[in-house]
Amino acid sequence: MEEVLEKIQVDRYPAYRDSGISWLGEVPENWVIDRLKNHIELLTGFPFQSQRYADSGIKLARGINVKEGYFDWSEVCHWTSVDAYLEAFVLKAGDILIGMDGSKVGKNFCMVCEEDLPILLLQRVARMRPTKSLDSRFLYYLIADKGFLLWVEMSKTDPMVPHIAPKDIYNFRISVPPIQEQTAIAAFLDRKTAQIDNAISIKERQIELLKERRQILIQSAVTRGLPAEAGAKSGLDPNVKMKDSGVEWIGKIPEKWEVKKLKYLGKIKYGLGQPPKEKEGGLPLIRATNVERGRIVEKDLIYVDPEDIPWERDPELKENDIIVVRSGAYTADSAIIPKKYEGSIAGYDMVITPKEINPTFLSYCLLAQYILYGQLYLLRLRAAQPHLNAEELGQTIVFCPPKEEQAVIVSFINIMSQKIFTAIKCKEMEIEKLKEYKATLINSAVTGKVRVRLEH
Repeated sequence: MEEVLEKIQVDRYPAYRDSGISWLGEVPENWVIDRLKNHIELLTGFPFQSQRYADSGIKLARGINVKEGYFDWSEVCHWTSVDAYLEAFVLKAGDILIGMDGSKVGKNFCMVCEEDLPILLLQRVARMRPTKSLDSRFLYYLIADKGFLLWVEMSKTDPMVPHIAPKDIYNFRISVPPIQEQTAIAAFLDRKTAQIDNAISIKERQIELLKERRQILIQSAVTRGLPAEAGAKSGLDPNVKMKDSGVEWIGKIPEKWEVKKLKYLGKIKYGLGQPPKEKEGGLPLIRATNVERGRIVEKDLIYVDPEDIPWERDPELKENDIIVVRSGAYTADSAIIPKKYEGSIAGYDMVITPKEINPTFLSYCLLAQYILYGQLYLLRLRAAQPHLNAEELGQTIVFCPPKEEQAVIVSFINIMSQKIFTAIKCKEMEIEKLKEYKATLINSAVTGKVRVRLEH
């Protein structure tokens, strides 16, 4: 990381002048201040009719394909052929595309490469094709710069779907160095940003490995008990006898553990099917989007009017209730309700109120592979639309240690999880530093705050 985060060598230009533009500040004296419209050919896409999309042919560059700096072809639509009236919408390598609307307007952009071709441009995506005065890669970094994002924030309309118009792109003010310097700056940024992106990828993989390590830890603890050394420290017999679990791919479990169905370990009910009216300052409504592998997250959390809640349905959540996602992409994911969210309202999903088992132990069981992947995922995949119901959830097999041992296992997983979460947080902070460094580096190079030497 230290190698990637090396300090920028502040090699400045001989003379600077005030650009008169807030996001540019001072620029090298010989750089030209201009509007982007004088250096690009701009075109917005053709309104292809979706009912005529084909399974093969020429790819269509849609808004969904233009992501933050790259093309995403995970969802591809095609057009059969390029008729004469479509020739203007054929893309070339070096074209820069910008998504014209959506919550990430200004952030969603990419460059067309040879390996992406052939492509046709769809409406709501703008194509910028640089003229001879602008290097294509330099233009890419101008759009990646935080100055462009600031301009978009100032220019975009702000209805339910934020939008920028072609005139907004045209009027973006830039500082333009000589073409040879543009090429050198772009090459420098290509090298440095690739190093940074590689470092970020490594740390993201490390985070995934830490998450996998926690999954393995949970699986082992709730099917085998604690490791011998940890068990002995907790007063458990490190030489416990084992018995057959009755689950072929699990094998043996500790002799004193019981095998029970979930329906005998607590009450299962459904949340509200129809969400109440939203109200600022109302009660939190916990939905599938707020459930993330054992945690309640506040992203997209909505609040509802208490007077519009059918209280006879018993929708109120209590501490230690467990939410289980009922349908959709997150089916079978679950999270225990902490004290902070007691009194919240259950959305469409299912709620378990544990009675005959330690609630936190059960919540860990629901995250373990033998339940999540070995039982619930098999049920959710039986149809095109993933789905679970209360009867199916109630049939789930749970391995139950004596209650005293449940508490010891919970304490062990909590301690180990906290160590893992701390390590993950450190990696996430390092990633944010790398992203900040990348943004600063791009801004410094494309505005002339640092000088990139020409290679001879």
